[in-house]
Amino acid sequence: MRFLKEIFYLFFPNLCINCSIILLKTELFLCTCCKHRVPIIYNNEVTQQMLQAVFYGRVSLQSIHSFLYYNKQGITQKIIHELKYKNQENIGVFLGNWFAHELKKENVYSNVDYIVPVPLHPSKEKQRGYNQVTKFAKTLSKKLEISYMPYKLIRASKSKTQTLQQRFERFSKNDTKFHLNDLKVFKNKHVLLVDDVVTTGATLEACCNELLKTTHISISICTIAYTVKG
Repeated sequence: MRFLKEIFYLFFPNLCINCSIILLKTELFLCTCCKHRVPIIYNNEVTQQMLQAVFYGRVSLQSIHSFLYYNKQGITQKIIHELKYKNQENIGVFLGNWFAHELKKENVYSNVDYIVPVPLHPSKEKQRGYNQVTKFAKTLSKKLEISYMPYKLIRASKSKTQTLQQRFERFSKNDTKFHLNDLKVFKNKHVLLVDDVVTTGATLEACCNELLKTTHISISICTIAYTVKG
């Protein structure tokens, strides 16, 4: 069996999703060099103000954290593209383990009761075959020891592909609708809403507004990446 694996690896080597170099057996998705170049958002007062500003005056949050800066043509864009469109769902596990390790250093989200993934519309999930957020959220749930609660928040309408819309249009004409099918399950609970990328925050805001129909709910947000402005 090991011999067959060696033959397969010889003809179909694993490549770094950023630079396409052949990965060592101990490397996952990124070569060591590219992994050190990944633009991590380190949690401090400045980055907290940056992330909180996205939702300032729109939604009251307990906390918000993102793992990576997202720039066009950057490493993070390649990672997200592979995760969403190239059937590389396990990138979510890779990033979830990495981010959870950083979050545990600071005891972040220690008082969260449930992790809730931002849902895809059923037709889009069927087309893609998976929700790109699922494995990332499940990995955070496992590593941070927080209960995972999908299927309570449901996407009730499809949104257009964001890359085809202008930034202002995404912000001012967000018509994505969500539905919370149980208004009691999160009562008096602290919920961590998990998504892939935050840009204008419109989708996450719509999720929060639906969750806030629950009595005495607290909401925090966690995303894989934050889009750099400009």
